[in-house]
Amino acid sequence: MKKIQLSLLVVLMLCFVTKNFAQHKNYDIKNGFGLFGGITQFDIITDNFETTKGDGWIGGMSATVDIPHKWYNASYGMQLSENTLGISGRISNTDLFAQELEYKIFTAQLAFLWHAKIVGSYLTIDFGPMLQYNSDLELKDDEQENFIISNYNALTANDITDISNFNINGAIGATAGFSIIKFRAQYIYGFLNTLNGLNSNSDLDLTGGDNEFKGNQAMLTFSAMITF
Repeated sequence: MKKIQLSLLVVLMLCFVTKNFAQHKNYDIKNGFGLFGGITQFDIITDNFETTKGDGWIGGMSATVDIPHKWYNASYGMQLSENTLGISGRISNTDLFAQELEYKIFTAQLAFLWHAKIVGSYLTIDFGPMLQYNSDLELKDDEQENFIISNYNALTANDITDISNFNINGAIGATAGFSIIKFRAQYIYGFLNTLNGLNSNSDLDLTGGDNEFKGNQAMLTFSAMITF
């Protein structure tokens, strides 16, 4: 409940950002507000599991500071996304054929980005940090809870859901468009060990596989943004 209240508070704060103009050393500094939405492709880069990139959606809001006399603009905002991820598993150790087990994961990210101007504000290269909260992995098909994860002899699909819930990300991408509508592509990489939460569970049977879990989140996003 506290996490929901925190998210609502951030959303309300950003909603009060309005378009305005201010004078600073004889330059107009323009503050804009945008809403965006799009699609994602999510993965966890790891040697522990055999993963398959999954699709999802993303939406959010962003406040941008356009500084004409600088080589960059800056923005801050919040984005929410729901993603899917495939992890290889099998019904039992005697089953020779692996199946893709599909998981869902929800993420909420607070971002601060710089936008290097390539063609004014019409084309920029974007980069900066993100602070992320994410849910545990959620197995979409409950009937697959007892499937054995590939690379292990007894580790089940339900055993690997309690991953780390916080991350620090780096984002790089590009934005192109006009003042009203823009299109953005981003690559987001998690610097922290996304699977570290599994290392604290001493009850897991790791026979046949690596005893230490390590993995980093990777997400591609493609979105369209309407600015005000």
